[in-house]
Amino acid sequence: MNNTFNNNGYEHITALIAEAVADGSRTATVTGKYIMDKAVRLPSNFTLILEDCHLRLADGSYTNIFVNEHHDTDVGRTPDGVDVNINIVGRGEAILDGGEYNGLSERNSEKDGMPPIWRNSFVLFTNVDGFCVKNLFCRNQRWWSLNFIYSRNGYIGNIDFCASDVGIDESGNAYHGLIRSRYEQTLVKNADGVDIRQGCHDIVIENITGFTEDDTIAITGLNGRLEQHFRVDGLCSDIANVTVRNIRSSAFCTIVRMLNQGGIKLHDITVDGVYDTSESNDYFDTGLYAVRIGDVRLYGERHATKDETYNIKVKNVYGNGEYAVSLAGDMRDFTMYGIECAKGTRMLLDERNTAENT
Repeated sequence: MNNTFNNNGYEHITALIAEAVADGSRTATVTGKYIMDKAVRLPSNFTLILEDCHLRLADGSYTNIFVNEHHDTDVGRTPDGVDVNINIVGRGEAILDGGEYNGLSERNSEKDGMPPIWRNSFVLFTNVDGFCVKNLFCRNQRWWSLNFIYSRNGYIGNIDFCASDVGIDESGNAYHGLIRSRYEQTLVKNADGVDIRQGCHDIVIENITGFTEDDTIAITGLNGRLEQHFRVDGLCSDIANVTVRNIRSSAFCTIVRMLNQGGIKLHDITVDGVYDTSESNDYFDTGLYAVRIGDVRLYGERHATKDETYNIKVKNVYGNGEYAVSLAGDMRDFTMYGIECAKGTRMLLDERNTAENT
């Protein structure tokens, strides 16, 4: 097997896309191993097939691998600038790889000449209507691996994650196996799998496996720097009508995370089938939650009200961390059943009447 990476990944894939647009097929297939030093823009009504393909981010680069065509443009922040029907489909062993960590984190994002942290996502879709991302192996993600903002009518499935488990000790030596009491030594922090953010709706997420350093699936309605930058005025900011099913993963934090604050609504979410596989993992000592909704910590201007967090169903969960389910904040029309725990795991942490107000 050829272990050599070609250095012209961006140029090669962009040329394939241009050819497929010109001939009307609007489908391109990428095979081989490539270094990526710039984000490829995917146009509307396009399918990119990654067939036995390994795309690795260049050392020292600060870039996504794939974005939609009008991502981070003025028109892309308007309803008229929507991109539609974009598909990334893996066949065989299709790998997105962060390679060597570049040092960009939430702590130094947009400071001292560093770019924004969202440049570290493999896939970043903003204002996309109709998308499919499936059949991929995501390795060594540098932050949130697959990131979606104001995107809707989508499918994310058959994704396997393997985040970095490297810690750096007091002497600067690297070791494998994350330790809860030494969280600050974790090299790549907040390395989520799938992130569904403000303005996303009508999405199915299923058949997710592997290991993530933070949350495997995060469904998070906040109004931070990321959301303000990519906000689409005129579109609803709710996160709604999301189905999550058949998640079998290990997460140093939470397998399925839901949170909304600052006036962003989170509603009509179904989670069916979450299995914590961490009893057999060597990546960390212990996880926290299988499913977590809300937080006592304040991330934005205010906590959500019961009319902003509602119609959430959680069923068929097996927990192996500290708790199977954690609840905090105000919510209504919440149901859960079919919750099981490994030995030593508690079933429920209920902090719905406790919250920081400042």
